[in-house]
Amino acid sequence: MGIGMVREEGEWSRKNESDDLTAALAEFISTLMFVFAGEGASMAIEKLATGGSATPAGLVAVALARTFALFVAISVSANISGGHINPAVTFGALMGGQITLLRGIMYWIAQLLGSTVACLLLKFATNGMTSSAYSLSAGVGVWNAFVFEIVMTFGLVYTVYATIADPRNAGMGIMAPMAIAFIVGANVLAGGAFDGASMNPAVSFGPALVSWSWENQWVYWAGPLIGGGLAGLVYELFFIEKI
Repeated sequence: MGIGMVREEGEWSRKNESDDLTAALAEFISTLMFVFAGEGASMAIEKLATGGSATPAGLVAVALARTFALFVAISVSANISGGHINPAVTFGALMGGQITLLRGIMYWIAQLLGSTVACLLLKFATNGMTSSAYSLSAGVGVWNAFVFEIVMTFGLVYTVYATIADPRNAGMGIMAPMAIAFIVGANVLAGGAFDGASMNPAVSFGPALVSWSWENQWVYWAGPLIGGGLAGLVYELFFIEKI
């Protein structure tokens, strides 16, 4: 079995017949929707309560917002682009041979743009309130957060492969985006109090760019990309069924 950069697109990509530009546009819109709702929830909590999402109730609210938003974002784009909404998912698909390098690059650009536009719209709609960049909590080191991001993103991309990419689960329908959204929500509850639980370089990039705060940004890129790439390789090599 080869990796994504040296083989044709896999079953995941063949489930839709959209051209690269149309698929990238779907990724842009869905990422914008996801980030707008997720970051908007964090900003709303920060405005309404002292301590913001650092409180248990705030963490649960953010987890629910990201779960609901991701479920919808994947559902509306799955038949057009595959419903990646995440450069780490795209990288996992690329490493597993599910998409071509060209489509992967276009998805990355669209996802980063979608996140940035969402944060700019939030800043305008809230009269200048800026979404906070992802950061480490007190007492959490960069390597702690690095491991968190790898493990959480591995679980996310593994779930994506098992529910969407694997042809044996072609009939899952609405259950696929639900399972993916649930693992993200659960990971937010597990890691949100430590490093914000990004699992998604685009989600981290938009707030960092708009607020111009880049401290430890590499953690939110390297961790998810490594975790996503490993999940794609593991599932492709050991579990996926060829048809």
